[in-house]
Amino acid sequence: MRRKWAPVLLILPSAVLLLVFVYGFIAWTAWLSTTNFNDLFVRELKPVGLANYLRLFEHPRFQIDLKNTLTFSLIFIPGCLGLGLAGALLLNSGVRFEGVWRTVFLMPMALSFIVTGVVWRWMMNPSTGLNLLFERLGLGFLANGWYTDPAIGIKAVALAAVWQLSGYTMALYLAGLRAIPRELYEAAEVDGASGWEAFRRITLPLLTPVTLSAIIILGHISLKIFDLVVAIAGSNGGPGFSSDVPAVFMFQTTFQANRFADGSAISIVLLILVSFLVIPYLRWSLRQEVRE
Repeated sequence: MRRKWAPVLLILPSAVLLLVFVYGFIAWTAWLSTTNFNDLFVRELKPVGLANYLRLFEHPRFQIDLKNTLTFSLIFIPGCLGLGLAGALLLNSGVRFEGVWRTVFLMPMALSFIVTGVVWRWMMNPSTGLNLLFERLGLGFLANGWYTDPAIGIKAVALAAVWQLSGYTMALYLAGLRAIPRELYEAAEVDGASGWEAFRRITLPLLTPVTLSAIIILGHISLKIFDLVVAIAGSNGGPGFSSDVPAVFMFQTTFQANRFADGSAISIVLLILVSFLVIPYLRWSLRQEVRE
């Protein structure tokens, strides 16, 4: 009898804490987002339905934030996947000094987004860093305003994020590549398959689970990105909110403007967007486990 209940008792404290401090606070935030709690001195919380959400989606800044998030994701996710796969293929090809190259690729991942943001803010300063380097090399036509330019502000921030996390995807792909049986490539070679055909018909399909996992991880990072944007473009999201994202807007709305209901609405929208990524992946993973 004791053995039967021992596993339950072991996980019970964690389950209770998870239930209260994760799902409980999510439910609390969802409820707050439908109330009139937009003032510290409000005396009575009253339900207002979806009024906060309707006002949020009509807010010009939030509309810019959603576009910026989409732009950031379209640069960040493919950039990390492409560079990560290229780096993994290079290391898996038997390049010399693999340990050194692996360390070079993985080093940025050890840094926090704040540190990366400070470094890239200096590098992309209009009067120093990359612009100064371009001028010294006679490539002044490549110089631009980077994060201070409203036209490319969020794209410049996305480049810094790609630099930091492409090493992480490289590590994922390298582990996936080394799990592929060598016999498959030998059989393909016997059948006369070229290197490209082996890559297209063996490598890419067998790396699909790694790619999906990387997309989920990178996707949820792009949706909740906050510290990198603040470190590079400042808490106002650059000129004309050109580098602003929903997480920064949520922070300012909740903790600086004390509009808790509006801030909760932004949080719930972010949660729903993340769910669109995570739930299909979980369903796919469960189906794979059932098939196996």
